[in-house]
Amino acid sequence: MKKVFPFYSIGHFINQPNNPTEFEVMRFDEIEEPEVDDVHKHTFYEIIWIEKGKSKQVIDSTEYEIKPGSLFFISPGQLHEFEEWKPILGGSILFTEDFLLLHHQDKDRLFELSFLDNFYSYPVLQPDKKAFDEIKQTIRQLEAEKKRKDYQPAMAQALLQVLLLQIQRSVDAQTKVTISKKYIVLFKKFKKLIDLNFSKNLSVSDYASMLAITSHHLNFVVKEVTGKTTTEVIRARLVLEAKRLISFTDYSISEIAAELGYFDSSYFAKIFKAETAQTPLEFKSKISESYRRRSVSST
Repeated sequence: MKKVFPFYSIGHFINQPNNPTEFEVMRFDEIEEPEVDDVHKHTFYEIIWIEKGKSKQVIDSTEYEIKPGSLFFISPGQLHEFEEWKPILGGSILFTEDFLLLHHQDKDRLFELSFLDNFYSYPVLQPDKKAFDEIKQTIRQLEAEKKRKDYQPAMAQALLQVLLLQIQRSVDAQTKVTISKKYIVLFKKFKKLIDLNFSKNLSVSDYASMLAITSHHLNFVVKEVTGKTTTEVIRARLVLEAKRLISFTDYSISEIAAELGYFDSSYFAKIFKAETAQTPLEFKSKISESYRRRSVSST
C-alpha cells in the first residue's frame, strides 16, 4: 500500500529536516512553528506537557483538549493534525524508539509502557499535582542536560527512563483494573503486526501463528487488554485506515476499498457500517461538515 500521508522525523519539527537527532526537548515559547503539513505522521514519540493555557490536538479525526497540568501522547504512525500555534506554557519531548532503548536490547521495556503506542488507552493524562510537579522537575533536568556543552545522550536517556516511569506510575494510579505487563507487551506486538498487514485480510489464526501462540490465547489476551475480540480489533484497524483515506484524500469509495484489499466495494461498505453504524458515504459527508464547522469557528 502506497504512502498517502507524509512521515516526519524529529528534525522536521526543529525546522532542520536533515538533522538526524533522536531526542529533543522544546518549550513552546522558545521555538518557531515547524514547517510541516497540517496532517502528518511521526516517526517518533512525542509527549506534550501543558503548564498554563489550553491546547487542542487531533489524532485520527478525534479532537482532544489538553488542560493545564496534563500530558498528551503521540506515537509513531498515528495521524496527527497540526493545531494553530497558541500562547501556551509547556512544551514537547520528542524521542525515537532507538534513543529510548539505548544500551538496552529488550524491546519489551518499551512495550511495557502502556501509555506509549496508545492503541487502546486515552492519550491524555492529568496526574495529581504532586505527580505533575515531580514530572516537571524531571523535564527540567532533561532540558538542562540537553543544553550542556558536554551533553551526554546516555544521561538524557537515563533521565527519560525516569520520566516515563513517573508517568507510568500516574497511569497505574488512575487505572482501576491492572493489566498484566506480559499481556500488554503481547497485545502491542499483535497491533504492530496489524499495522504491517491490515490490508492483507489475514485471519486471527494467521496473526496467532506469527506470534507463535494459539488463537485461543491471542483472543484471551486481546479481550483482557481491550475488552474486544481479536476480530473486532483487526476490523477496527482496517476501518481506521479507511476513515483516514476518506477524510484526507480524493479517492472514491471503490478506490479506497481496493487500497485496503477489498475489490467488492459493497462488501467493504458492509464492514465499514458494521464498525461505524454508517456507510462510507455517510461518514464522508459527516466529516466534511465537521471540517467546515471547524474552519468557520477558527476564522
